[in-house]
Amino acid sequence: MIKPISALYLATALFLSSAPVIHAQGNSEAANVARQGSEAAKASDWNKAVELFHKATEMDRKWAPNLAAVLQQRGVAYMSQQKLPEAVADFSEALQINPRDAGIHERRAYVEMKLNDFDKALADYSEAIKINPREIRYYLLRSYIYETKGDVKNSMADTEHVLKMDKNNAEAHARQERLQKVEAMKANAPGATPIPAPPAAPAKKKP
Repeated sequence: MIKPISALYLATALFLSSAPVIHAQGNSEAANVARQGSEAAKASDWNKAVELFHKATEMDRKWAPNLAAVLQQRGVAYMSQQKLPEAVADFSEALQINPRDAGIHERRAYVEMKLNDFDKALADYSEAIKINPREIRYYLLRSYIYETKGDVKNSMADTEHVLKMDKNNAEAHARQERLQKVEAMKANAPGATPIPAPPAAPAKKKP
């Protein structure tokens, strides 16, 4: 049985999901619409903000980063309301605008984990690692998913990579010990011993 993701992890995920909204400047029609979108964002009226920045972006593509930002903000709001498919949809649209944003991949992966869609979460963490290969957190969370799925080999590979980057990482040492026990059990009785469930996902540290 998979244990629930910790409350601290959720709180940190919400913190990391906060995306800045650029204030609109200029006198063009698109800028005026974007300015209204910024005001809606300040009021946390995310539906209106997304609608207005969609309109502004159609007029002028320079407002696309603002659209991506408010989509992420609405995604966070959906997460707090437990509207997880809607959150995934907003993060996915934001990624269409900025596919090289590792943070958006991470946020979508978090929601996918909540939905027990671990294969998609793995794909997002793998993409985040390609974009930012020095972020230890991505390897830890991907190794957690692998461990949850019973994929000892890949979980161990990510764990060992973390320890190369940070030899004192407590989460990695704990996972390595668990995985080594699983490997030993399987070696002694192949196919006869069930793999124990991992603990809850590690809490992410605030940047």
